[in-house]
Amino acid sequence: MNRAMLLLLGALLVAALAHLLLPLGPLLELEQREPATAWLLLTEIRLPRTLLALGYGAALGMTGAALQALFANPLASPDITGSSSGAVLGAVFASYWLGVTSPLALAAGGAVGALLALAVVIGLAGRRSDPTVLLLAGIAVSLAAGAGTSLLLALAPSPFAFYDSFDWLMGSFVDRSLPQAAAALVPSSLACVLLLTRSRALDLMALGEDVAASLGHQPRRLGLQVVALSSIAIGACVSVCGAIGFVGLIAPFVARRMTRGHPGRALLPAALIGSILLLIADLAVRYGPAGRVIPVGVLTTVAGVPLFIWIVVTMRRQVTA
Repeated sequence: MNRAMLLLLGALLVAALAHLLLPLGPLLELEQREPATAWLLLTEIRLPRTLLALGYGAALGMTGAALQALFANPLASPDITGSSSGAVLGAVFASYWLGVTSPLALAAGGAVGALLALAVVIGLAGRRSDPTVLLLAGIAVSLAAGAGTSLLLALAPSPFAFYDSFDWLMGSFVDRSLPQAAAALVPSSLACVLLLTRSRALDLMALGEDVAASLGHQPRRLGLQVVALSSIAIGACVSVCGAIGFVGLIAPFVARRMTRGHPGRALLPAALIGSILLLIADLAVRYGPAGRVIPVGVLTTVAGVPLFIWIVVTMRRQVTA
């Protein structure tokens, strides 16, 4: 393991401990007065939030890196390709129209929505599409999924559907339970582990599909596996925490530079960076104005938009050069 990976692991450990323990003052004060309540606060409220930020960030980072390797495109993150919006639509449909309440069934609904969104993007743009075509296809699918979500919420049997889902739609870890964390993280972790086993094949795909096929890999089958596993990982997390944008773009962007452009080797660093980013973002949200809950997706979007614009401008210069 090289020095960069050790630094990332160290930073991840520090970020996770800080996310779990901070703010420390109220926790220590409660520990002195009511130790049992302090323990419940730590294990029932803060621990699920930390685990979800850790796991969701890893899923966003790794799936972003895998999709970018598959599409050979630095813009192919879960939110840009519409898979996050599709997962939201699937979870809303399962929750408000099918009456699903089980966290695991909601995760399945989110995964199906993400899978359908990615399938539509591939159908519209093709797997090795021009960045502009992929971007337009992803925007079209995201807008369509967003409109579908709004329509389902507006026509939902519950008149409070919009209000109830506001925080969730923009991404939030507040008041999540351990069973909800398990429902999101177990399928997501399994999908990420299986994605990681495809890292060498994704590296070979960067050299061309013929090269990968000559070494025993099936490009079409690999593409379907990456799309399906990414949909499961993102859909499961979105169904519990909502859509969080741009982490799947920022983390692979940094990881590719660490691995000198090897897309397969970037999977694990991207997962670690995604976890660190989401832990820090949610910790920052925790110190927001008292009594106001700021969705963590707002913060990641504010941080990610400048990078997105910079990538687009850089790609435009490369095309016109």
